[in-house]
Amino acid sequence: MAVRFAAIAAGLVMAVASVSQAQEAAFATSLDVELNALAPSQKGCMMTFVALNNLSATINKISFELAFFNDKNTVDRITVLDFRDLPQGKKRVRQFDMPNVNCESVTRILINDTPVCDGPAAGECMKGLVTRSQISVPFEG
Repeated sequence: MAVRFAAIAAGLVMAVASVSQAQEAAFATSLDVELNALAPSQKGCMMTFVALNNLSATINKISFELAFFNDKNTVDRITVLDFRDLPQGKKRVRQFDMPNVNCESVTRILINDTPVCDGPAAGECMKGLVTRSQISVPFEG
């Protein structure tokens, strides 16, 4: 009976290790983009993002097509932001001063596409995209 218990315990340990490795592999192939802050500026609204490239390659150049929603839950505008390069395994802060945008009127931001993603395999930037928001405005991908 002790041998049977040891075999079952060893099987459970292996199963847990496999799940943990799969989770680590999924995390290791992500492109994390965080909406960190929105602040009124002289031009309109200063948007701050934090990006972390955990994909399998350095991103030489990337841009995101963003849709900004207003308080009526309709798209107020769509714009493309150039995040430049994102080295593998490094965090980068990117700020964009959005002219004629009132920060208080932005109720949600959606990454609609990555029109430029130079470095990783085709489609990997959108496939690995993980978004989050540090503020009350939802940020989706």
